[in-house]
Amino acid sequence: MGIYLVTGISGFIGSHVSQRLLARGHRVRGIVRRTSDLTFLKDQNPELSFGDITDRESLTAPLKGVEVVIHVAGMASDWGPLDRFYDVNVTGTRNAAEEAHLAGARRFVHIGTTAVHGFGGFSNLAESAPMAQSAFPYCETKKIAENWLFDFARTVPMEISSIRPGNVFGPRDHTFIEKYLDAMEKGKLAYVSGGRCLTAPTYVENLVDAIEAACVEQRAAGEAFFITDGLDITWKAFTEKFAAALGVPSPKLSAPFAVANGLGYASERLYLLLGISSPPMITRYRVSNAGRDYHFSIDKARRLLGYDPAVNFEDAVKNTVHWYRSR
Repeated sequence: MGIYLVTGISGFIGSHVSQRLLARGHRVRGIVRRTSDLTFLKDQNPELSFGDITDRESLTAPLKGVEVVIHVAGMASDWGPLDRFYDVNVTGTRNAAEEAHLAGARRFVHIGTTAVHGFGGFSNLAESAPMAQSAFPYCETKKIAENWLFDFARTVPMEISSIRPGNVFGPRDHTFIEKYLDAMEKGKLAYVSGGRCLTAPTYVENLVDAIEAACVEQRAAGEAFFITDGLDITWKAFTEKFAAALGVPSPKLSAPFAVANGLGYASERLYLLLGISSPPMITRYRVSNAGRDYHFSIDKARRLLGYDPAVNFEDAVKNTVHWYRSR
């Protein structure tokens, strides 16, 4: 049985991927930095190697003998300098893919994002739609990385696939859902445009189903896939489900898109002026995600990967709130 290597194994998505593969009986190896928090791996037993995707030489030894690489590591944030995003998301992806090819890996599964299409406002978008030019470093660098990968795939025997999840949430998610629920409990959450816009929730276990399929399905080679929970759901409906599960009131406040976007811009300028590195409470990225329809078709994943979201939204909310309460 070949070795699966997971970059970003100590993080939210990577730890769930590792847990699933180990449960299947696979041999799993992960790349971690010496400063990585390994809390999410405490009940797992993957092989761990020190390395950093921005340091290509550090990847050579961990990739020896690997059959499948699942590239989860990346900088996922709505705030930060472009050069840092580029270093991690573009250069890091190139380093991982080129070293995987030299190591003889059979397949490289890249974890991208639906955000490569920007936030122009769309419903039931298909993967064939053009990627958007974006002012947000995360969107732009993930787009550059994926385009490079598919160009690279045409020059090497290693098979490359890309999984583009929507807004991922679930247990261990400190990036999005924990902060969202914190704000909800404190009564500090407000809708953009009344919460009427469609969103693209992706429960982490459903995402792992798709990643697992992309590792073995021959028809996945050379393809990109949108992965969401397949729901037609607004931010208001999404939020009200969590509010009910938490036993707190739903948000009462709302701001028009233009007003919220202006506040995001002003907040960003102030943080830059003051040299604050942490993200502002409101950013244009968050406003754009919440204030325009952001909805994708999963027909291609259903057809080629056999993907069908196994965990329904009610159970996903229950599981997430249970984790949130028991942290």
